[in-house]
Amino acid sequence: MGRKIWIFDTTLRDGEQSPGASMNADEKLKIAAQLLRLNVDIIEAGFPVSSPGDFESTVRIAELVGDKAVVTALSRAVDRDIDVAAEALANAKRPRIHTGLGVSPQHLVHKLRISEEEAIDLAVHAVKHARNLVDDVQFYAEDAGRSSYEFLARICEATIAAGASTINIPDTTGFNMPDEFGARIKYLMEHVAGIENVTVAVHCHNDLGMATALALEGVRNGATQVECTINGLGERAGNTALEEVVMAIKLHGEELDAYTDIVAKELTRTSKLVANVSGIYVQPNKAIVGSNAFRHSSGIHQDGVIKDPSTYEIITPESVGATDSAILLTARSGKAAVAHKIEEMGYTLDEEAFNAVFNAFIELADKKKEVYDEDLEALVEEFSRSVDSAYKLKSIQVSTGYPLTPTATLCLVDREGEEHIACVYGTGPIDAAFKAVNEIIQAEHELIEFSINSITRGIDALGEAALKIRSASGKIYTGRGADGDIIVSSTRAYLNALNHLVSDL
Repeated sequence: MGRKIWIFDTTLRDGEQSPGASMNADEKLKIAAQLLRLNVDIIEAGFPVSSPGDFESTVRIAELVGDKAVVTALSRAVDRDIDVAAEALANAKRPRIHTGLGVSPQHLVHKLRISEEEAIDLAVHAVKHARNLVDDVQFYAEDAGRSSYEFLARICEATIAAGASTINIPDTTGFNMPDEFGARIKYLMEHVAGIENVTVAVHCHNDLGMATALALEGVRNGATQVECTINGLGERAGNTALEEVVMAIKLHGEELDAYTDIVAKELTRTSKLVANVSGIYVQPNKAIVGSNAFRHSSGIHQDGVIKDPSTYEIITPESVGATDSAILLTARSGKAAVAHKIEEMGYTLDEEAFNAVFNAFIELADKKKEVYDEDLEALVEEFSRSVDSAYKLKSIQVSTGYPLTPTATLCLVDREGEEHIACVYGTGPIDAAFKAVNEIIQAEHELIEFSINSITRGIDALGEAALKIRSASGKIYTGRGADGDIIVSSTRAYLNALNHLVSDL
């Protein structure tokens, strides 16, 4: 069966560092729950010392996860960081502190401005301090991909002796070629005393488009933990994509002498959830989870797939949960049938949110010939977001055309049930709608990204709008909305983002 490869998911920490991908505590909890369905081994919940929000989400994720996975909190090799991480993990059943520092000449000379000996002293102190607070400590040697082999081996050996149970070897800048990174791991396996008694992890970035290849070479040469993110989300060009490395190990497990415990059928759903929450959508040709990953347009390819899918598909859509099957629900379906389908899709809704989704479902089913899984999923996401919002959309009417002046009449309802009405002109219907929202919710911000996509096929498809706004303080908020009318979906998305902003004021 080979070696078990532990999957360390850092979507909620490194993934969130992707510009514009910030998530609040509730959104992180939603993703953490899906990561448990995916059966990841370790969840890096956040960097607790960095903000009260990261601290809160780490505490809540630890409570949610229980003993189903290890929960990790990041820290620098600084006592206060480590203390705060331990505090956030106080109620975790399986806590791990992840501490470390840069080890490359670039980091030692230009960032930390310390010598190699001073770096070893700091690393040993950090690991010992963390071990006084938790039993499981992981040491990261940041930018190990550009460190000398000899110094990297020395600092790893010192931290293992100090009590680290996992040694993390990151190619932080995605600099290495795969064979060179593999040789680096092999060198450590052969030259570091005690390394056979700890877990060796790899954490690779995609700056040159090789993160998955780097991680797999690490595994081939002795690593038994891979740090990755859903959709490859992360700093700059991103991290090793969890779905890619998992399916590569699944197909090439024998030659890699490796396997994972990931439930592959949850990959597509997890990908969609992270894209929806982060507002960063995967490109259609993205491996494993892209919308085109199992589509064939070439006549030659189509002919082969019709005769035998294995001619051009090395994995099946079903194996990663990517199916195009329509749900057998209509306007005549009752609440029990819809509730069963929502539960089957992995969602848990309270009564208020379910009733909102069901009413929207009935309205949609009256308009469409077919209602797909993606339609229902969009409704669940849309109405579960709006239940606790400061403002809810009651109605919007837009008049537009040539040579008319676009006008939006909007009604929002606040938490106290008071209605707020605005009628505003704009350069276009969406501009008018957004200006009407701004007239009611007066919070300083700017719109920085906006897109509309069709969720399913056909001219009656739901349109999903995604956008980002930047507050006066520079914080970025993501909003999403779905509706058969793109003006309505856009307004819902804008309102969703502004509700996040208002909740922080």
